[in-house]
Amino acid sequence: MKTPTSSKGQLTTSLRLICAAVVAASTLAACGGGGGGGGGGGGQIGVNPPTNPPVTPAPFTPGQPNTGADPDVTTLGNAFDTYWNYCATPRTGTDPYTGKAYPDKKGSLRDELTFLRAWTHQYYLWYNEIPTDFKMSDFTDPVAYFDKLKTPLTTASGAPKDKFHFTYESAEWDKLSTEGIELGYGVTWTSSGATAPRIWNATIVEPGSPAALAGVKRGDRLTVVDGVDFINATDEASVNRINAGLFPAATGETHNFTVTRGGASIPVTLSAREVTAKSVKNVKTFDIAGGRRVGYLTFENHNAVAERQLIDAFNELKTANVNDLVIDMRYNGGGLLYVAAELAYMVAGPNSNGKVFESLSYNGKVQADASDTVRFTPTAYGFDAPNAVAKGTALPTLSLPRVTILTTEGTCSASEAVINALRGVDVQVDVVGSQTCGKPYGFTPVPNCGTTYFSIEFKGVNAKGYGDYADGFAPTCRVADDLSHELGDRNEALLSAALSQRATGTCPSLPAATAMSLAQPKTLVRKNVSELKIYSRPR
Repeated sequence: MKTPTSSKGQLTTSLRLICAAVVAASTLAACGGGGGGGGGGGGQIGVNPPTNPPVTPAPFTPGQPNTGADPDVTTLGNAFDTYWNYCATPRTGTDPYTGKAYPDKKGSLRDELTFLRAWTHQYYLWYNEIPTDFKMSDFTDPVAYFDKLKTPLTTASGAPKDKFHFTYESAEWDKLSTEGIELGYGVTWTSSGATAPRIWNATIVEPGSPAALAGVKRGDRLTVVDGVDFINATDEASVNRINAGLFPAATGETHNFTVTRGGASIPVTLSAREVTAKSVKNVKTFDIAGGRRVGYLTFENHNAVAERQLIDAFNELKTANVNDLVIDMRYNGGGLLYVAAELAYMVAGPNSNGKVFESLSYNGKVQADASDTVRFTPTAYGFDAPNAVAKGTALPTLSLPRVTILTTEGTCSASEAVINALRGVDVQVDVVGSQTCGKPYGFTPVPNCGTTYFSIEFKGVNAKGYGDYADGFAPTCRVADDLSHELGDRNEALLSAALSQRATGTCPSLPAATAMSLAQPKTLVRKNVSELKIYSRPR
């Protein structure tokens, strides 16, 4: 099952991303767009790093024990660079993904924690809101320590201000961000929560994946995992068994599940493998009243392989002479900001050329430069990916004055940046579905000792200076996600409403059942965010 949510090279040239820390159990990437430097993300191209005043690093002796007082963060400065790659358990040999030797050096747990504290104090957007009621000697795990290095404040709606603080194993992140490859079964679930009673339904089943080959279908409800009552189990042993089944650790690992469909229970055996998820699917057209031809595509991840797939899709739609467009990003948690900018240009066309797609602002310590403004441009960036597009390739465009985007709570980050940026250049964006996740922020994926860390680093605004959507974008036409139809089916509720609105100019009326469905909180489930896995008790 899929699971949102490593860069290589110098930290100062890491790839900057906008990513969503939603959970998932399939093959979908959780990240939103990023403008990053050329060294990160397996050679992906991005904006240059921000410049900072020179700071003398703190004295450093590797291998210090995890005892004593914490360092004075006000004096750490850029000391993260001094502590980088000093590991309690350094990896040896060659990275199978990059073909280069691991950069790890023998250090200690305290070195890893000091690296995280120094990096956070320098670059975290809300570094001065991090609590001080804990110390390094309280921790035996760098990820647990990292989880504390964030603001506890909330937004106007009462939601956590920082919902996007998470980690990936570096090897897993490299494959996912560059090639769309992830270990799992190839199914993404939507979830009402991690504690019992749990209601999880399949939303995306990747074609050709273990889940697809086993007959799992969109809308199936998960009821049993390896003999355990998935919906109601609360004891620790059962919960551990559920997590082991949902989030396999190795290729070939096999687990047994039961799903229900139309009142019938269906047993399913799934064997984990590395699944390559296609980012763009279901490219098609629909004719509606008034002689209009509407293009449609589902877009699920702003990763490097999406560049080619989006260009191919827009060429197909342009050849079909569409004069309207529906982009289905209901499950797109984000990814590369430059891919988002390419998508927006292909919608808006030459009139947007050179205009601001998104400007990035940092904390008061980081001096942004001109390259921290991502612009609408007519050519491809040429990301390093299978079947790559040559840098400078002309982008196809539909030059539309308006576009419809289908959304759910899983629409996040780079997907929201597309909405915001198009509105910033006066393209009418109709949002059909439900409230988006609310993430006008991004970060640099920071690899250290086999773990890649994601910590909010910047906020983005559009050409009109707007970026205050921390509680998400409200839909202009509110419709509940419809799991009874496949994505791209003309009768599926969100697509049907979008086509009806295009034909009539009005949003269809909401049935009572739809309004009730919209009121139920849901999230996507991705294995990489460990704190969002299933728990035996409420947290």
